Amino acid sequence: MISSASTRMLCLSAAILLATPMAHAADPIKIGVLNDQSGVFADNGGVGSVAAAKLAVEDFGGEILGRKIEVISADHQNKPDIAAATARRWFDTEGVNVIADGAASSAGFAILEVARQKNRIFVISGPGSSDFTGKACSPVSFHFNYDTYALSKLTSEAVTKAGGNSWYFISADYAFGHALQRDATKFIEAAGGKVIGSAAHPLGTTDMASFLLQAQGSKAKVVGLATSGADVQTAIKQAGEFGIVEGGQQLAGLLVFITDVNALGLKATQGLQVTTSFYWDKDDQTRAWAKRYFAATGGKVPSMVQAGVYSGVHHYLAAVKAAGTTDTDAVAKKMHEMKVNDMYNKDVTIRPDGRVLHTMYLVQVKRPDESKHKFDYYKIVTSSPGEKAFRPMSEGNCPLVKN
Repeated sequence: MISSASTRMLCLSAAILLATPMAHAADPIKIGVLNDQSGVFADNGGVGSVAAAKLAVEDFGGEILGRKIEVISADHQNKPDIAAATARRWFDTEGVNVIADGAASSAGFAILEVARQKNRIFVISGPGSSDFTGKACSPVSFHFNYDTYALSKLTSEAVTKAGGNSWYFISADYAFGHALQRDATKFIEAAGGKVIGSAAHPLGTTDMASFLLQAQGSKAKVVGLATSGADVQTAIKQAGEFGIVEGGQQLAGLLVFITDVNALGLKATQGLQVTTSFYWDKDDQTRAWAKRYFAATGGKVPSMVQAGVYSGVHHYLAAVKAAGTTDTDAVAKKMHEMKVNDMYNKDVTIRPDGRVLHTMYLVQVKRPDESKHKFDYYKIVTSSPGEKAFRPMSEGNCPLVKN
């Protein structure tokens, strides 16, 4: 027979167990990849970004702190309202700890605002606007990969200094395109060039004829493409049909992914100078990772967006492990304190404004006869350390930073 004292002790023990967050400790760590999986950015991000996130999870054996790590994903269709609603649902009801990728800058800003409100981490890879580490900077956002400032600096400076001193822009008519043209114009003018005109195209257009005719009529030496994804593929393909290059003008793609080169072929893209933070064939470490990516995606070539998702998720998980918790404030602090180390970053710093100081590369697309094996597309022209490639923190107007 159990005494009343023993009964009270059993009840007390049960109450303590019920009050202890043991169930929460067993909950999985959830990574949500939120991007474009069916539109213009599906090739350079999309399900490839999901595969890249899963490779980062594999590196940690699939669990940390005794908790399984899960990757979920959704297609926001490049619509900010869908992006925001998905992010809110994930954080509020589905236990998502961190969102990765983001795709279009417009959708990325919508995700960022929800992450800020809910105090959850956002690892940015697809969105390119430099405003993510400027006026929109946040304690919970980390900009892995390129941005419009770095893309503009390397490509527009190189092309202008090589004689391309008059430009006409065909730009995407949303946040990314406007930021890219704005940032590029500064570097063109600083290098002694000028922008003599521009045209803005809607997202997902299939007909660039009117924009290309305006560019031809401008007589600018350089037609700058401040657009990306399927849109830049359309522009390059139709520029060939209009004889832009044959007519003496130069094409400058400010954001051309290796997936675009692969889709268009070397004949159409040879000679293009492109700025990137990642090239799969750069060294033994990137090649070893790419081999895993090929296997996970059925042989697709990884873009810098997908490599950036891998890097961001890997760094987040390393910070969770080091902090011993998934608490947002503790993990964000660790992410800033720790250097980024992975298959293509070595002791890379994250600034207080959230900018990850990747090395950036100016590459040139090879001629068909120069390519020796599958996806052998680039030759590296020059590299720029992150401290020089990205906008100085003092010029960004990030409210977290005292200038």
